[in-house]
Amino acid sequence: MAAGATMHTFEIELADMDRGVYEQFTLRAARHPSETEAYLVTRVLAYCLEYEEGIAFSEGISAAADPAVLVRDLSGKLLAWIEVGAPDAARLHAGSKAAERTAIYTHRDHTRVLAQWAGAKIHRSSEIVLHNFDPGFIDSAVDAIERRNALTLTVTERQLYLELNGVHLSSAVHDHPIS
Repeated sequence: MAAGATMHTFEIELADMDRGVYEQFTLRAARHPSETEAYLVTRVLAYCLEYEEGIAFSEGISAAADPAVLVRDLSGKLLAWIEVGAPDAARLHAGSKAAERTAIYTHRDHTRVLAQWAGAKIHRSSEIVLHNFDPGFIDSAVDAIERRNALTLTVTERQLYLELNGVHLSSAVHDHPIS
């Protein structure tokens, strides 16, 4: 854990009917002082929406070359490069070359995030998708976050139903191809 980081614990019940993933697990996320709560919530949601064997958070700012979330197989091969926020084009280019699959989840205005990549060279850009949520969804989740969290996430037809510490929220997951 990074010096000065705040540890958040999530007891998660995940029912992703779209992918047939049904899991219960504990997720610990260190939030560096430079990381906003909106970024943390988006990072946790990205982890849940991409959940599969071999998924992990990167080491954070101490591993600046890694994405926020990654998936490796048992041999250590990088299968998925999952960014959060608004990574620059060079980072996406490198991630797309390093992994079989690249995805981005953002809590920011998706039109601005997409605009920053316009005309940039990004390896396999046609295969990369930016995901975002309904306006206000992340902010409402931030209002409910605590150091210890009970999170239930149900996904069906790209619609999220989130219960976070007794607060019920919902949002669609919006998918935007980056090229």
